[in-house]
Amino acid sequence: MSAPVPSLSERNAATRRPRGRAVVHQRWAHLLFVHWQASPEALARLLPAGLDLDTFEGHAFVGLVPFTVTGTRPRWTPALPFFSRFHEVNLRTYVHRGGRDPGVWFFSLDAGSLLAVQGARAWYRLPYRLARIRLELGSGGTGQEVSCEARRVWPGPLPAACSMRYGPAGAMAPAVPGTLEHFLIERYVLYGASRGRLYRARVHHPRYPVQAATVDGLEETFSRAAGVSLMGPALPSLYAREVEVEVFPPVRL
Repeated sequence: MSAPVPSLSERNAATRRPRGRAVVHQRWAHLLFVHWQASPEALARLLPAGLDLDTFEGHAFVGLVPFTVTGTRPRWTPALPFFSRFHEVNLRTYVHRGGRDPGVWFFSLDAGSLLAVQGARAWYRLPYRLARIRLELGSGGTGQEVSCEARRVWPGPLPAACSMRYGPAGAMAPAVPGTLEHFLIERYVLYGASRGRLYRARVHHPRYPVQAATVDGLEETFSRAAGVSLMGPALPSLYAREVEVEVFPPVRL
């Protein structure tokens, strides 16, 4: 018997701030959410035991999300110049545990900071990789167009890379609960795995100020490196300008 899909109330509950203190603060900016459909059966085979694939109206999705991180700091210190800013690209799908705690399973997270990669791999058991990433704003620094190029350095599988240009197009508004957009972007639970054990962490931020996005010249091999097969063309993409983020400590399940 397949696991129950999380209810709308369960999805809304996951967006609320957890109890306790965050251990890390960050700012995420210039986020692009590109998604494709994928075979639910194929994706389910790539998940660790204990996680169920999350679907929307029976469809499964894979997302590619480039963005820049600034202001990274532990709760008890100011931001450190050599650690606080880096770029990231993650490849992900959507999961839950028996109808509860809908969240994200990452096939990979590529970041341009060795300290961030080592720390997240060790503490959060997330599959971070070191990458060379260039993420630049358009002329004048207005943020109306972002150019992104990323290429994985360590560890494999290799090659894994992407390049694209993207920017906002349209009115800014939070995604409406119950819509596909809300299902894809409003995710606050992160799952990791190590040595057969699952780990769960939570983040919290205001709802994304999301806009439609234009995307040009998209090429990527992160999905192929992860053994993920994408179906058809990409869905209409979404852009979010910036959110302030609290990161909470991981819990072993």
